[in-house]
Amino acid sequence: MEKNQRRLDAGFMSKHFPEVAKIVINMIYNQQGNRTVRRTLNFYPGSYAFFRVDCLSDDCVNGGFEMSGIINSMIRNHSETSNGELGCDDSGPRPDHANIVYEVAIQYAQ
Repeated sequence: MEKNQRRLDAGFMSKHFPEVAKIVINMIYNQQGNRTVRRTLNFYPGSYAFFRVDCLSDDCVNGGFEMSGIINSMIRNHSETSNGELGCDDSGPRPDHANIVYEVAIQYAQ
């Protein structure tokens, strides 16, 4: 319920970023020791401007990957691609249990 409220509070991409046609986040999720998962997230003008990706670990305590700063910076600089690595911001006993290698691609409206 809290997550849904945060999405609603974020508003729509079309309101905050009218110059953006599409955002694609490709990532490889790596869980320490045993799991690698490829994920792709697509955001369109009608999507919520909420760029926090949940951690896939069952025992993660409110963790995830905050992509807002990356995406906001890209839009501010009119960048089309960015890549890097982020660790899960889990507040539990295993803060280094998962990470992602990501690539963000932004398509701007013509």
